[in-house]
Amino acid sequence: LPFPPVLPCVEEIVAHASNVSSLVLGKASGRLLATGGDDCRVNLWSINKPNCIMSLTGHTSPVESVRLNTPEELIVAGSQSGSIRVWDLEAAKILRTLMGHKANICSLDFHPYGEFVASGSQDTNIKLWDIRRKGCVFRYKGHSQAVRCLRFSPDGKWLASAADDHTVKLWDLTAGKMMSEFPGHTGPVNVVEFHPNEYLLASGSSDRTIRFWDLEKFQVVSCIEGEPGPVRSVLFNPDGCCLYSGCQDSLRVYGWEPERCFDVVLVSWGKVADLAVCNDQLIGVAFSQSNVSSYVVDLTRVTRTGTVAQDPVQDSRPLAQQPSHPSAPLRRIYERPSTACGKPQRVKQNSESERRSPSSEDDRDERESRAEIQNAEEYNEIFQPKNSISRTPPRRSEPFPAPPEDDVATAKEAAKPSPPTDSQFPVPNLEVLPRPPVGTPAPAPKAEPAIIPATRNEPIGLKASDFLPAVKIPQQAELVDEDAMLQIRKGHDTMCVVLTSRHKNLDTVRAVWTTAALFAQTSVDSAVAINDLSVVVDLLNIVNQKASLWKLDLCTTVLPQIEKLLQSKYESYVQTGCTSLKLILQRFLPLITDILAAPPSVGVDISREERLHKCRLCYKQLKSISGLVKSKSGLSGRHGSAFRELHLLMASLD
Repeated sequence: LPFPPVLPCVEEIVAHASNVSSLVLGKASGRLLATGGDDCRVNLWSINKPNCIMSLTGHTSPVESVRLNTPEELIVAGSQSGSIRVWDLEAAKILRTLMGHKANICSLDFHPYGEFVASGSQDTNIKLWDIRRKGCVFRYKGHSQAVRCLRFSPDGKWLASAADDHTVKLWDLTAGKMMSEFPGHTGPVNVVEFHPNEYLLASGSSDRTIRFWDLEKFQVVSCIEGEPGPVRSVLFNPDGCCLYSGCQDSLRVYGWEPERCFDVVLVSWGKVADLAVCNDQLIGVAFSQSNVSSYVVDLTRVTRTGTVAQDPVQDSRPLAQQPSHPSAPLRRIYERPSTACGKPQRVKQNSESERRSPSSEDDRDERESRAEIQNAEEYNEIFQPKNSISRTPPRRSEPFPAPPEDDVATAKEAAKPSPPTDSQFPVPNLEVLPRPPVGTPAPAPKAEPAIIPATRNEPIGLKASDFLPAVKIPQQAELVDEDAMLQIRKGHDTMCVVLTSRHKNLDTVRAVWTTAALFAQTSVDSAVAINDLSVVVDLLNIVNQKASLWKLDLCTTVLPQIEKLLQSKYESYVQTGCTSLKLILQRFLPLITDILAAPPSVGVDISREERLHKCRLCYKQLKSISGLVKSKSGLSGRHGSAFRELHLLMASLD
């Protein structure tokens, strides 16, 4: 049956007490809707249900951008003031507050395989955030006007950005730099979208065109012109056969090789804000003032390949000579990282260090941010499933009811496997070490391990039996503490002297800590002077818990010690060194590079000269450490993951 002349609205809700400023659909289910308003709230809705599920508070200025992660467990919202907040929807609580932008947040996106968020702002900067540790991993500069849209590639290696400066840029996450710039649009670029399989990127602009870009050759593939208005929302079909464009009061279905329009469906949505595909239905949402409207298009009745229903894009060739979308891709396809895990690793509420010493900033976030559950029944149905293995919302769900004029049954749903996940950025060209063959090798003398693990059941090089009596005497009288200690110490005078010396050194450092004005700097100087790495590790484990203790002077003292720790055979030493180095890179590397790049000052400025000298010293030490980090980034396991993350942070040093 044909579509009605114009598809009507399926549902309209009053989403906020004031104007709606942003909204987004969950792409996995197509049923979860998040809205941000001028009332500084983020509200969660279920499509086709009139009541708000949850209302998230904490922002103090209008919410300009919202985004859900792939499994729809986390939501991030950016405000007009430049702050970013992340909530855990299943736990119904604030997770992180990220500060750093100087203007309103225009765009956000979650990394597909890791706990990272990208943000674009009116201040023209793009920032990459680690939401586990509340830190900015990297800042990308290149746009000259507001960044309107950000999208991660399906394999998680690239980031595409669209801005008001009429350009689209492609960034390499592992290298930390721009790969290519795509000029050609004559107006602000509002949206970008990666093809789900091929190296292809689509961009929509206010110049009423959609351009397709080849990401291998870095050139335009085709350009669709003649859109009825500015292009604000585009979406590839899940199998990549076509592109949907949400135009002014219509849905258009396009192919790109050659460029042509397969179908046009009139929909009364005005300026559509977001699109999603679920169960062979396309869901579109639009907002006006405080109202949000939802629309449903039955895709089983839409022409997506083959014969062209309407073709406003002129092509001189006969229709029979125009190839439909090929079954085999014309270009490379994404290589998604292999993983044994089928579900993203959940973000921990507090790291080990945060559990030991709660942050006052986190406490303030808890007080200022709340998740008000408006409808407990629907909240439990969506975010608190009885079966922990099921995703939320479930991938298989009943189709939406069609508009009153539409009585055609929906098509059968195609089962689609969940995408693989990973907890970090995939690193290209990383060779996997082969496993040794299983067998029973001949007995050999036990060698000391190259890396001594931090968690072990017994001391390295010591036997617990050596500390016990050789022969158990029957009916032996119970020993008092003093006698037991004397018996344990027999034959272990050297170990006792070492432990006593270490305790004495720690007491010395502690005395300096409690009496000195600059206790952190003075204590670290004292620990370094003792020339005992174990004391340095103990002290750094305390200093790492409070980032405010770190100053530029402290960095110059600690960096040589970090280089020693990273080469240690003790795993706990390496872990402490990695934590300290990451903290220095996140807090001080942008400052160091900015000061070194600044032009020389006029006149004599003693404090500036001292600061410049410290920055040069730190930069030289970081360059020395970067070679070590690069050589260890190919390791497997937890060590390799930590060194790869540090290598990413140190990319700007190359």
